[in-house]
Amino acid sequence: MGHRDAKDALFDGFAEVAKALASGRRAELIDVLAQGERHVDELAAEIGQSVANTSFHLRALAGAGLVTTRREGTRIHYRLASERVVDLWVALRDVAAAHHARLDDLAAAYLGDRDELEQVTRDELVRRIAAGEVLVVDVRPAAEYRSGHIAGARSVPVDDLTARLAELLTDVPDGAEIVAYCRGPYCAYADDAVRALLAGGRSARRLEDGFPEWRRAGLAVESATSGARPG
Repeated sequence: MGHRDAKDALFDGFAEVAKALASGRRAELIDVLAQGERHVDELAAEIGQSVANTSFHLRALAGAGLVTTRREGTRIHYRLASERVVDLWVALRDVAAAHHARLDDLAAAYLGDRDELEQVTRDELVRRIAAGEVLVVDVRPAAEYRSGHIAGARSVPVDDLTARLAELLTDVPDGAEIVAYCRGPYCAYADDAVRALLAGGRSARRLEDGFPEWRRAGLAVESATSGARPG
């Protein structure tokens, strides 16, 4: 039978992983890195922190084994240690959604009123892509699109959407639907894109979740350096 001290140390080891995520900024970093590898300067801009603060949080995540690094010249690139880290993040998010009394209010305060925004499930989108009935747009930052995206999706970062709307729609028949997606169910980019498209008189919906969930489901993805492949 194990000694008490050894058992305490073991469970403290489990808790170190939870402690590494005990910060909203670190949780946000996991959410961004679930899209693909990024360097520290990009990550700092994404979470609205200084490079020094972002590096501090990344070191905490690395210390718990949740992220790994590679160096390219003077830049350090970070990525999640494995897909199991995405599983952990999704499980944490789902448990919070089910049991945190204030999460719905917190989400609404950030995302706004979603009542006018219709969603499309992954299964329906797969069918409609196969039938050629829909234009899929990836409204995440371009670096995330390059790391991986839904096969056949166009990259139209939400910040560029208004400027590129006419270009985007030149070969889209009137009445054809556009589906926008971003990082996941709590990402505002797809909401903003759908609102802009609806305001322009187009039929538009958002994917029910985002690219990490699509990839985890084993659906077709591609990157800037490879062709379409299973997720």
